[in-house]
Amino acid sequence: MANMANRSTAEEELNRLSIEMRFLEQTAETLQQRIGMINAAINDLNYANMTLEGMETEKDDAELLVPIGGSSYIKVKLANTGKVIVGMGAGVSVEKTLPEAKAIVKERLDDLEKTMMSAQQQFAQVAQRINAGRSRLESLLAKVREGTT
Repeated sequence: MANMANRSTAEEELNRLSIEMRFLEQTAETLQQRIGMINAAINDLNYANMTLEGMETEKDDAELLVPIGGSSYIKVKLANTGKVIVGMGAGVSVEKTLPEAKAIVKERLDDLEKTMMSAQQQFAQVAQRINAGRSRLESLLAKVREGTT
């Protein structure tokens, strides 16, 4: 009779652990997607930062190639090297000086890098819990199959 009670307890723990593992795996997947989006935003801002740095050496009326997507570009003349239109969010853009624009981009990059580090730490913790849970699941499964706990 004690063996049946122990088996029942092990099966209950198996069920609980299985549910927890599914939740942790979904959390890990969500974090991976978030890391991917953050990474894309960082790449975008790095590209903007390089462009702004390159503008410092250009003169008004310099000819530039501007990407339009699909690996295609158009030639344009730079009207003013000292002014940049910066997106502020919610569809609002504001004209800023080149140094102001660079500072805004740098601040956004710093914020995103902190967010990336946090997301990576969360992912590492979840991955560690998943690995520990899998080990415990395997151990419990072996005990239930053997009929012992």
